[in-house]
Amino acid sequence: MSTIAPADPTTSAAASVTVGIGPLSIEEVVAVARHGASVALDPAALDEVARSRAIIEALAADPEPHYGISTGFGALATTFIAEDRRAQLQASLVRSHAAGSGAEVEREVVRALMLLRLSTLMTGRTGVRRVTVETYAAILNAGITPVVREYGSLGCSGDLAPLSHCALVAMGEGEVRVSTSSTDEAGEATDAATALAAAGITPLRLGEKEGLALINGTDGMLGMLALAIDDLRMLLATADVAAAMSVEGLMGTDAVFAEDLHRLRPQRGQAVSAANLRHLLAGSPIVASHKGPECTRVQDAYSLRCAPQVHGAARDTLDHAASVADAELASAIDNPVLTPDGRVESNGNFHGAPVAYVLDFLAIAVADVASMSERRTDRFLDRARNQGLPPFLAHEVGVDSGLMIAQYTAAGIVSELKRLAVPASVDSIPSSAMQEDHVSMGWAAARKLRRSIDGLTRVLAIEVMTASRGLALRAPLEPGAATGAVVSLVAEVGAVPGPDRFLSPEIEAITALVADGLVRDRAEAAAGAPLA
Repeated sequence: MSTIAPADPTTSAAASVTVGIGPLSIEEVVAVARHGASVALDPAALDEVARSRAIIEALAADPEPHYGISTGFGALATTFIAEDRRAQLQASLVRSHAAGSGAEVEREVVRALMLLRLSTLMTGRTGVRRVTVETYAAILNAGITPVVREYGSLGCSGDLAPLSHCALVAMGEGEVRVSTSSTDEAGEATDAATALAAAGITPLRLGEKEGLALINGTDGMLGMLALAIDDLRMLLATADVAAAMSVEGLMGTDAVFAEDLHRLRPQRGQAVSAANLRHLLAGSPIVASHKGPECTRVQDAYSLRCAPQVHGAARDTLDHAASVADAELASAIDNPVLTPDGRVESNGNFHGAPVAYVLDFLAIAVADVASMSERRTDRFLDRARNQGLPPFLAHEVGVDSGLMIAQYTAAGIVSELKRLAVPASVDSIPSSAMQEDHVSMGWAAARKLRRSIDGLTRVLAIEVMTASRGLALRAPLEPGAATGAVVSLVAEVGAVPGPDRFLSPEIEAITALVADGLVRDRAEAAAGAPLA
């Protein structure tokens, strides 16, 4: 099993993740990829790596051909390769497959895919040498990040091109960035040979099968799935905070969030979201101000009343995605693969369909949560629907435009999110002389989900900004403790009612508050109960 060791409080070192035969957790992937945790290798797993390597070396000496050990690859799987050409075969495989193009992929994604490939290598099911896993761990710990390009993976056989760029660096070739800290996203650009030499890492000379083992896997799409799950766990709680602020600011009722009502439809995520809304709105003077027979409102709009149903469905989708991620994290993906009883077998486990499907499913949920958020923002700005607030929440109506165009920004993002929700996994394009005649497009699904999550973050930020202004304009009525804490947080970056001003910096500042989890954390602390 893998473990996260806590940081030494006497140093500034990040936590350490131990990689062994068992699966990594999503939290461990995030710790290494996003927060700079170092990697340690479990001694028992290193013993299994050595044992499996002995099997490969025995097969390499066999005059009978064995795929990936003494043969070519893909459509060339029947071509026998003489012993004195096999090192060149593995190096040529990596060099030719490192064929990515486009913008550089984010540091956290590259670290995630390297860690996940290392995790599979440490299962002892791939037949690599001990020095190979030690080199991958050393590259991660040295803050060396291979330059991986945006385009190149079809998601079958796994993420070949992105993983090849990483393997190329382990060979002392290609491009890297060297970071001095976990927050140094860009890092200094240099060549791999220089970076490895500076870190005291000897470049690998690949042995039989090792090139295949380093590039056959779903690690890129899986790494992005793990990071997305981490993001969305925070963002869906933030969506509940934003919805509570809007319900309160638009003089909505909390009665529809009653626990007994949601027991009538026992969807797990819906119950969680409704409970969050009850906690966030508890004790709100604004909500209390319009309860009773004098209130003539029969029902709130769907974007207020049905928030638990939509946010809850997104939570259930996220839970399903996490279960798929957990299964994939427990997988040993290579082709061919060494079985526990010593067989070397070809297989199709590198196909990314399971991961690709849930990546697309999450993009659908993200688009819908953002769409509902934007509708709540829009209600605040329409004097026919905002329960007595100024049009567009403007300071001087007619002179000021207020938050009119902030809603345009949210609407434009939501429109793009709908396009990004079109699944990549229904597409396939044949490759490798029709040997790989059906591919998953999981990498593409993951890349667009990352853009979708960025869009959701911004849409929620605009709702939080709008609801904060709306709640401030309800004075002398006071918001509840949790929502009021967020209003105060937003005010700290200057987003308060007043005459028109340059609005973009405020949107960016509040987006950062949402992305960093501060909106959720401030509301949660004031509510006195954790948000699920």
